[in-house]
Amino acid sequence: MSETDSFIEEVSEEVRKDRLFALMRKYGWIAVLAVLLVVSGTAYREYSITQRILEAEKTGDAILAAMELETNSQRAEAIGKIESEEQNTKIILHFLQAAELSSASAPQQAAALLQSIEDLTKIGKEYSDLAEFKKLLLEKTGLSDEQRLLDLTAIANSASPYRLLAEEQIALIELGSGQIKEALNRLSRVLEDASISDGLRQRASQLKIVLGEIPGQNGQ
Repeated sequence: MSETDSFIEEVSEEVRKDRLFALMRKYGWIAVLAVLLVVSGTAYREYSITQRILEAEKTGDAILAAMELETNSQRAEAIGKIESEEQNTKIILHFLQAAELSSASAPQQAAALLQSIEDLTKIGKEYSDLAEFKKLLLEKTGLSDEQRLLDLTAIANSASPYRLLAEEQIALIELGSGQIKEALNRLSRVLEDASISDGLRQRASQLKIVLGEIPGQNGQ
């Protein structure tokens, strides 16, 4: 390589360095800012996770403390005082409080709580279905027997995960009104369903025995 070519190459290299340094001076703050954003974002995410864990532990401790109280009314009152920013946690608290109110012979208050769960616009269908079914299990809420039967029938005829449990409740209503044959037929259909749970299978079988149907009859 000639001295002229070597000189030109050295000059070109210096020019490239000067341009690089100029770009760094002009835009280097962007790279620094990007690094700071990544670091601060990671720190905030870790902080948020830690806060959620602490909040969950605090709520869990409060629930355990409430459940250790002596009466259903005391437990319901204590659960009602537990606060949480998480919607799913609020829903669970409502379910727990409704259960205690029901056991404390306050079905109307329990029904109101369950209705408040259903009224949430962003609630998952699994929660709303459960709230609706539990509300129908409550007695002395002002709901007529006819309306209760209609609502249970709607659940039984749907794809709800509680449809077989609704069938069980309808069978009990039929028994209460003296429709023994209809109730037995309904319980037989429940027992034939492939998705029946062990608990429901045992209850339905025992109920059929109590009503005088021999085990194994009609294929059951």
